[in-house]
Amino acid sequence: MDNKEHKRRVRYKGTHPKTFKEKYKELQPEKYADDVAKVIRRGSTPAGMHRSICVQEILEFLQIEPGQIGLDATLGYGGHTLEMLKCLDTKGCLYATDVDSLELPRTCERLEKLGYGGELLKIRQLNFSEIDQISLESGPLNFVLADLGVSSMQIDNPERGFSFKKEGPLDLRLDPQKGRSAADRLKTLSQAELEGMLTENADEPYAKEIARAIIAAIRKGRDIATTTQLQQLIKDALKFIPEKERKEAIKKACQRSFQALRIDVNSEFEALDAFLEKLPAVLSQGGRVAILTFHSGEDRLVKKSFQRLFREGVYSEEAPGPVRPSSEECYSNPRARSAKLRWAIKA
Repeated sequence: MDNKEHKRRVRYKGTHPKTFKEKYKELQPEKYADDVAKVIRRGSTPAGMHRSICVQEILEFLQIEPGQIGLDATLGYGGHTLEMLKCLDTKGCLYATDVDSLELPRTCERLEKLGYGGELLKIRQLNFSEIDQISLESGPLNFVLADLGVSSMQIDNPERGFSFKKEGPLDLRLDPQKGRSAADRLKTLSQAELEGMLTENADEPYAKEIARAIIAAIRKGRDIATTTQLQQLIKDALKFIPEKERKEAIKKACQRSFQALRIDVNSEFEALDAFLEKLPAVLSQGGRVAILTFHSGEDRLVKKSFQRLFREGVYSEEAPGPVRPSSEECYSNPRARSAKLRWAIKA
């Protein structure tokens, strides 16, 4: 007989859950499928989930056939992975990599319950900059996908510190078990270094003012350990903006500043550079690569790499321009609006 004491779920205030942890139905999509479907129909992303972007556009380009070998270089929630596995139709192999030590086990479990694993799906905790390690095991790859966006379950969980909209530790690490947090990183920077980071990583027009305010606060011994503490500093730094424009300007400055810090903390541009340089060597002849970007810095790196290698004859074709999500997708999933898809084919 099971003598385990039953614990009732902690009730939330009001008629609807507001915090991430209170959204117990959204966090259990297998149990509350109808409730999750309602959230999606409203154009929102359920807590703890991620809605894959440009799925059809990606599949149409990759032209996956049963028996092929491919790689999802950024597994995340596994949405793109699942659709690519369906295309393989139990024949061939899909490798998948991700650095997130918290979300990776959950995605593995989710895909295993759907019947994917063994020889068909091989998941590795690895940064996509180390794509050459996968090719040592897989051999030449017929197709590769990299979705460079931060997953919704990372953004929405305040404990990860990715969003200024919710109180949480100023962390921003894709793998919270490695490296230093954004809060610790800020303590090591000079004003000039921080200004350069904001400019280079996010094209922040108020980089000088924000950097000055942050460094002045640190020198005075103020703690910048949480997302809202950094948000408040940015607000204070931009008080000179006319009142009619201030709210929107502060919102965008916070978005760009958090983006710049995240890119720096995770060495994202360096990882992307390494990935792009190694790609040709791991693709088979006629192999296809699709990369989904979400801000101008990433898109520039991908565009320049594809164009240069196309001129050199390494790629036989490259996207003449970015493929954008349809207006219907952007309406149903607002997080798709900034996405750009670029592709190339190995000669």
